[in-house]
Amino acid sequence: MVKVYGNKATRFGFGEALVELGKKDEKIFVLGADTASSVAINGFQDAFPDRFANVGIAESNLIGIASGLALAGFIPFVATYGVFASGRPWEQIRTTVCYSNLNVKIGGSHSGLMVGPDGATHQALEEIAIMRCLPKMTVISPCDVIETKKATIAGAYHKGPVYIRYGRENIPILTEEQTPFEIGKAQVFKQGKDVCIMATGTMVYEALMASEILEKEGIQAKVLNIHTIKPIDEKAIIDCAKECGAIVTAEEHQIFGGFGSAVAEVVVRNMPVPMEFVGMNDCFGESGKPADLMIKYGLKDVNIVKAVKKVLLRKS
Repeated sequence: MVKVYGNKATRFGFGEALVELGKKDEKIFVLGADTASSVAINGFQDAFPDRFANVGIAESNLIGIASGLALAGFIPFVATYGVFASGRPWEQIRTTVCYSNLNVKIGGSHSGLMVGPDGATHQALEEIAIMRCLPKMTVISPCDVIETKKATIAGAYHKGPVYIRYGRENIPILTEEQTPFEIGKAQVFKQGKDVCIMATGTMVYEALMASEILEKEGIQAKVLNIHTIKPIDEKAIIDCAKECGAIVTAEEHQIFGGFGSAVAEVVVRNMPVPMEFVGMNDCFGESGKPADLMIKYGLKDVNIVKAVKKVLLRKS
């Protein structure tokens, strides 16, 4: 059985990490955009009011101020809903932050479909694509609250811009405090030889559940947690392609330009094997209960199982 250690929203891992960082390092500075409580940075605001600023709903200014703080020697974190943290100030992120390789850390909360009732305007389903295409940008999509905390702490001292994707809804906790975490290093969560399911973020749990369904049918699926989408762990992907001969990717994001595309770029250059992609298929989400939306748009374990069976028909 898949071992689960509870349920908690990944946004709280981001917030807890900031408070921990703030206690140890006076260079940590946090900026919000009128969403402090929603994106879990209010704990830092309460603990270190002199190192917190609310710029209001002005995301371009958010990035501009953070850039100035970085140039002054601070380690600035900005956080708001992912669709606004990435989309509205994209030009400022590109030209001011990435072009100058500034030490700005961006927290994109409310990622994926599971924003639920807020609907399509608030569901960040494209930001992996628009962030990973930027030179010098590191993109991290943790699988649970504990990994989010580790990613935030590691990101603080990772040179250059970092984008960390995290969510609002409670999701299963799959890792422990002692579980290793390293930026750019994928983790094998389950061994298997017939197919490799590569997942990121919330879909890691669904991948593990899918592997259990497949195991009952005699299919051994390897499950890889790829929390760092850029720089992606090319060696781990190539090794899985060689070992399994077929790959299925799973993401709570558009399949075009997202995590699956990043994996495919590695596969096609190094070890071409059949692939299938589970994710949002060129459509927007809608308002609804998070669990219902995941079912409607095909982001569940049964959809991964279907993709595995399809890709195995093409395996040589």
